[in-house]
Formats: sequence, structure tokens, C-alpha cells
Amino acid sequence: MNKKTEVWPVGIPELGLKAQISRAVTARDIELFTDISGDRNPLHYDEAAARATRFGGIVVQGGVTSAILNAVVAEDLPGPGTVFLQVNWSFKAPVRPGDTITGEVKVTKVREDKPITELDTRVILADGTVVLDGTAVYYTFPINNKKIPFSSDPIAVCG
Repeated sequence: MNKKTEVWPVGIPELGLKAQISRAVTARDIELFTDISGDRNPLHYDEAAARATRFGGIVVQGGVTSAILNAVVAEDLPGPGTVFLQVNWSFKAPVRPGDTITGEVKVTKVREDKPITELDTRVILADGTVVLDGTAVYYTFPINNKKIPFSSDPIAVCG
């Protein structure tokens, strides 16, 4: 990021700029996503049922897979204050508990008149398999732009 403007107070993201975040996916992620979404699909819980499908075993919800992209854009690029406006994603391969995924974004278009950024987005496994591929459009609110410290206790963070 370089040139600062009224619309982009921390600097306009440069075309081609990239960011990524990696994390291990766990069975607990499936449980937490189920608590939030209500998604109780047997593909996420029933080993026998999941094994009988072309997936060949338990898979995590697509929302767990795509959520790493939320972290990349909110933490790094474009950064704090960023929200999704539009996504166009294709899920290419399953993610399983125990896999390490990496969310990657690359700036492809930036509006100078509004804090809107278009990014190429993808999620890959540690072996390089692309599991999600697509594009997204984001809006970045000009907030303090300081990262909120991580805590497993949301009351401690949110007050």
C-alpha cells in the first residue's frame, strides 16, 4: 500500500499485492460451524455415510474452508474494516479435519473513488491442491485499522 487519500487513509492497495494466512482445520471447527450455521449434513459427521460418497470420508463445511479468506482480508489485505460485497467461488476439492489450508488473495482492481477492491482468491492444501478458487469484491471502512488482540473469550475482546 502506498498513496494515501481521503478514501484510502492507510494507502491504496497496489495491483498485484498478495497476502496469505495458513491454519490447521480440526474436527472442532466442524462442531463450531455447526453451532453457528445449523449445518448437520452427515458428510461432516457420519464417517460411514461420508465414506460411501465420492469424497471417501468426512469433509469440513465449505464455510469453514472459505472463512480463512475472511481472516486474510480483515487482518492483512486490504486490512481491518474490510467486508465482503460479492464473491464468486468454486469449490474444487474437499478439506478434511487435520488438513492445513492456506487462504491467498491478490489485488486485481482498486477503485480510487471508493474503498473497493477486487481480489483473486483461493484456498490451497499443504500439498498444493486448490480447494477453492475464485474472485471477490470488498469494501474497506476507514476505521482505526488496528488489529484486535486474539482471545478465546469474546467478552474480553468486545467488552
